[in-house]
Amino acid sequence: MPLEHLWATWRSNYINSVRDSRDDDGRSLFERILAALDETGEADRDTGIVARGEGCFVLLNRFPYAAGHLMVLPKVAVAELDQVEPAVHTELWELVRTSVTALQAAFGCDGVNVGVNLGEAAGGSQSDHLHVHCVPRWIGDTNFIGVSSETRVLPIGLDEAWDRLRAVWPSDVGSGS
Repeated sequence: MPLEHLWATWRSNYINSVRDSRDDDGRSLFERILAALDETGEADRDTGIVARGEGCFVLLNRFPYAAGHLMVLPKVAVAELDQVEPAVHTELWELVRTSVTALQAAFGCDGVNVGVNLGEAAGGSQSDHLHVHCVPRWIGDTNFIGVSSETRVLPIGLDEAWDRLRAVWPSDVGSGS
């Protein structure tokens, strides 16, 4: 059986624009997003933050592979798993587990991809700030439109995704707002 290739060329402009994402203060893209959100006082719903913990937070992906695609990440940028402090490591994986459960409840998905890209060669556009992708999947959710038209059909917007996730998110896990 020959190996088929699915091309996601639409991502190259985004990946190239954010590859060197540290600012003059040495903050990663995600650290800057979290700081900007805290400084502006925007509501978490408006910024896509689903939950906040002591050392980690859950953020909807603004460039999702599927409706509800979110990321769980430490508040402080580290590139590798062995650089994550023990308490943050525990919280990170507890939030991943909670995120998967919430995605299943909120979207009725048939499965969830959970993944971490470690290092630039692994394909992540933000290799300086470890983050765990949680992507809901449905049987038959990959079709010709993404391949032939470089278009992704997302039937649920970010606001609705946030509302659905917060409606099922356990009140004792992260605060949200």
